[in-house]
Amino acid sequence: MSNQITITLPDEIYQKAEHFARLANRDLASVLVDTIQFSIPPISQEAANLEPVSKLSDQQVLELTELQMKPEEDSRLTELLDRQQAGILTESEHPELQALMQIYQEGLLRKATALSEAVKRGLIKELNA
Repeated sequence: MSNQITITLPDEIYQKAEHFARLANRDLASVLVDTIQFSIPPISQEAANLEPVSKLSDQQVLELTELQMKPEEDSRLTELLDRQQAGILTESEHPELQALMQIYQEGLLRKATALSEAVKRGLIKELNA
């Protein structure tokens, strides 16, 4: 299934994409679809089913601004990342690392969204202020 949308691109981005499409001998639409597909990380079913932060109560939003990985997950993620950097990560550890990275990235996105919402609602001061 496909959906058609209309977007307005800044001239610089349009020209960059058009130039790339010509160099790759591809149509512009397929280049843009691939770019979007590869730039948006996968989202777990659990994360997809979460209530949007904008619909949460003030208290729930504030709680999310403090969101952190479970200590055991954080510890294991650090261990696996160290093993990967040292070049000793086993093939069987790759899926575990990917799963923990997804948990980390989804949590970070949720926390950042909550921080933005908390500032928007006046629950906390802007972080750069």
